[in-house]
Amino acid sequence: MSNVQWKTEDFHVFLINGLDERMEALTQIVRPKFQTLGEFFSAYFSANTGDEFFPHVAKHARRTVNPPKDSWVAFAPYKRGYKALPHFQIGLWESHLFIVVGIIYEAPQKAEMADRLLQHINIFDQLSENFVISGDHMSPHAIPLSEARDDQLKQLLVRLRDVKKGEFLVGRHIPAEEAIKLSSDEFMQLAEETFDDLLPIYNLMVGK
Repeated sequence: MSNVQWKTEDFHVFLINGLDERMEALTQIVRPKFQTLGEFFSAYFSANTGDEFFPHVAKHARRTVNPPKDSWVAFAPYKRGYKALPHFQIGLWESHLFIVVGIIYEAPQKAEMADRLLQHINIFDQLSENFVISGDHMSPHAIPLSEARDDQLKQLLVRLRDVKKGEFLVGRHIPAEEAIKLSSDEFMQLAEETFDDLLPIYNLMVGK
C-alpha cells in the first residue's frame, strides 16, 4: 500500500502568495504525493476497467500571473491527456480534499455521455448520502447528493448535455481538518472505496 498521509501544510500551500512561491511549494510538498497516488491508482484503474490508465499530475504550466487555487492528479486511459475523456481525480483545495469522477467541457462526446446518465439516473441511488455533485470543476463548491437527488442532479446532467460549458463531477469531498486526521492506510482505503463506488458510473459514461 502506498504511503500518502495529508498534512496541514499540504492545504496551506494554497495560502502562499505569489505564483512562483506557490508553485515551488506545490512542487516540493504536494506533487510527490500526487505522483505516488498516480502510480498506485493508475494500476488500480487498469486492473478494474480492463483499459490501461495513465496518471496526469497537474503542472499548471499555462499560468503566468495567478497562482493555482487547487491541484490534483487525474487518471484516464490516454497517455497524452485526460480532459477530453471522463476521468478520475484526487486533488486538493485549501478547504478540502476531493475524490471524484468527472466529465468537463473539453469532452467532445459529453452529450452522449450525459444521455446515458440521464437514461440510467437511478445508478446514483447506489451512492451514499455523503457523496457530492458539481457542475464546475473550477469551483470548490459542490451540492450534497442527499439534497440533489430530486432535482439538481437531473438539472446538472441536462446542462452537461445541452450547454457547451456544461460539466459534471461526482464523488467525495473531505474537509481538510478531517483529511489530516486520516492515517495513510485509512486515506488509501477511503479513496479505493470511493472509486469502487464510482466505477459503475464511469462505465456508464463510457458506454460499457
